[in-house]
Amino acid sequence: MSTADTPTGITAGVPAERVVDWARRDLRDLPWRHTREAWPILVAEVMLQQTQAPRVVPKWEAFRTRFPHPADCAASPLGEVLRLWRGLGYPRRARDLHRSAVQITEHHRGIVPASLDELLALPGVGAYTARAVLAFAYEQDVGVVDTNVARVLARAIGEPLTRARAQAVADAQVPAGLGWLWNQAMIDIGARWCRPTPDCAACPLATSCRWHRAGCSPPDPAVGSAGVSRRQPRYEGSARQARGRILAALTADEPIELAPDDPILAGLVAEGLVVIGDAGPTLPS
Repeated sequence: MSTADTPTGITAGVPAERVVDWARRDLRDLPWRHTREAWPILVAEVMLQQTQAPRVVPKWEAFRTRFPHPADCAASPLGEVLRLWRGLGYPRRARDLHRSAVQITEHHRGIVPASLDELLALPGVGAYTARAVLAFAYEQDVGVVDTNVARVLARAIGEPLTRARAQAVADAQVPAGLGWLWNQAMIDIGARWCRPTPDCAACPLATSCRWHRAGCSPPDPAVGSAGVSRRQPRYEGSARQARGRILAALTADEPIELAPDDPILAGLVAEGLVVIGDAGPTLPS
């Protein structure tokens, strides 16, 4: 193992060497982990927001085939992007990804930027997504903190974390030269074992996790930590469900009857997801 490949030790209660050794053997085999191209990685990270990986895989593969480069997406109408997005939910993500493709094409010569500030300037790209692109496409040694990683960190060091503290801890613990592998490992640990109800038996962090060593007794330090997901509001009968029905009908080219002053429809129009034409509501073209 070269110097660049050597874990730097234990920071913030997370045993670097154990995590790296485990990751080299047992990461999940996800298709976006087989590329370092920034555009498909950005697409994957946007799709993975609030959506589980198994649902994302076929959509990501279809999206990559249809829009292999930002310019391909930018040149297509938003309606086409929404049709391909159908079934993933949260269609604002598709709109923002389309807007990002336009911005990348017009201001970055079609290349996804490799700086944090430029990534954060893209529509819909926040702290997690920007750092995920830096780590997974450009292999920079930055900490990537999604809801799973925030939960892992809080439990590992045994204290609730603010957003700034979680990011600082994540950045500090990345072994030099191993940003890609380390962050993929932390995401997998949170997704597979350090769940809201944890399964500590096979977790590579179990022996060093302060909360586990304390018997996982209440209070759970992840509860209330910034970035850790909370229970979603009820979907049945919600505005989200009504929005989904409208967009599902439009993306399937099915007829839909709505009053012109329907508040859900008005919201979709205001967000640029639907336009009102002579024949009624349609997708943007």
